[in-house]
Amino acid sequence: MSFTEIKGARTHDSYFKAVHPTGLTIYVYPKEGYGSTYAMFGTKYGSVNRTFSVNGGEKLTVPDGIAHYLEHKLFESEDGDAFTRYAKTGASANAYTSFDKTCYLFSCTENFEASLEILLDFVQSPYFTEQTVQKEQGIIGQEIRMYDDSPEWRVMFNLLEAMYHSHPVKIDIAGTVESIAQITPEYLYQCYESFYNLNNMVLCVAGSCTPEQVYKVADKMLKPCKKQTVETFFGPEPESVVKEYVEQIFPVAVPMFQLGFKTKAGEARSTSDELALTDILLFALASNSSPMYRELMEKELINQSFNYEFFEGPGYVSVLFSGESRDPKQTAEIIRGYVDEARRNGLPEEDFEIAKKAIYGETVGSLNNIESIANVLTEFAFTGKELYAYIDAVAGAKREAACKRLESLLDSGKSALSVVCLLYTSPSPRD
Repeated sequence: MSFTEIKGARTHDSYFKAVHPTGLTIYVYPKEGYGSTYAMFGTKYGSVNRTFSVNGGEKLTVPDGIAHYLEHKLFESEDGDAFTRYAKTGASANAYTSFDKTCYLFSCTENFEASLEILLDFVQSPYFTEQTVQKEQGIIGQEIRMYDDSPEWRVMFNLLEAMYHSHPVKIDIAGTVESIAQITPEYLYQCYESFYNLNNMVLCVAGSCTPEQVYKVADKMLKPCKKQTVETFFGPEPESVVKEYVEQIFPVAVPMFQLGFKTKAGEARSTSDELALTDILLFALASNSSPMYRELMEKELINQSFNYEFFEGPGYVSVLFSGESRDPKQTAEIIRGYVDEARRNGLPEEDFEIAKKAIYGETVGSLNNIESIANVLTEFAFTGKELYAYIDAVAGAKREAACKRLESLLDSGKSALSVVCLLYTSPSPRD
């Protein structure tokens, strides 16, 4: 196995890529002078992958929450758990499941190779029994109930339920107490064998390491793997939202909101060029230097919690604005007003140039953070993008293209508002 060096003409550094004979894609981003290393081992498998087929075979639908369940169970083995092993190397380990991927990770300042061996070993060594699976149902059930009591969690999933008719992105990543009760060892092994195939996975390492070190461990620990294809199926999803407004009573000091703009998802994920334009236009529209942000702050409608996000995955695309507000409906109307104005007249040239420089600086600056590097390399590997191509796209972005991107992404007629608040508020005339 040989690594290909990928050089950044603008950043004057480089990282390395290789495809192991087992099918695993490996990225290594050495950072000279760094005292720590960060590794991420991920699979292109998340909560939305609930109906799928392998090698064009029969479709299988599994219980909601099974990807998250697998993440929990893989840390266990017949002889103990991975955290106990990491304690001996001094590494700090974790994992997470999102809508479209599951990732296992660690950071360390010493014993890098030993820690990497642990990571590659336990993720490739599933161990499920009736007893251990049933035990986990209680643990994850408590986690589900905890999230149900979280206003931040509820305002988000209430919005997704208001926006999406059938797409499983509206279903809690952890599933429900009822759905996880259906999970069996057989289901877990079936999903593991389908999605934890090394051809569907990526290993990204950044920091105090060399490609040779990573190659040595990979060559030692990776198991032979038969190449296969897995396809996920989604039902038809209308372009319209389900409803424009949803509200839930919650004991919060200040009402919380999420405003989502739904967009039709294409067959492929956003390209590097499209993502660069999206990041620039959203910064121009909603960053803390934007006219919209200043107006909302001056009217005391938002606080420092205000945020925005480009939310994209297989079969879903939207733009989300969120935060705390004493008047979420007025806040939403002001945001929609700025969106409509930008669609009519485009982004002001000055605002666009400021945003372009800011995104470029933030991206280049993030290359000094090894956690950020590993996360971006993983995300880009799964979505067909390349890091330096994205940086080049930001540098070469044109205002006219950003305005066209805005028109395709933000349409007030396909938006929905989710609110959690202490007292019920009557629906606005829009509802």
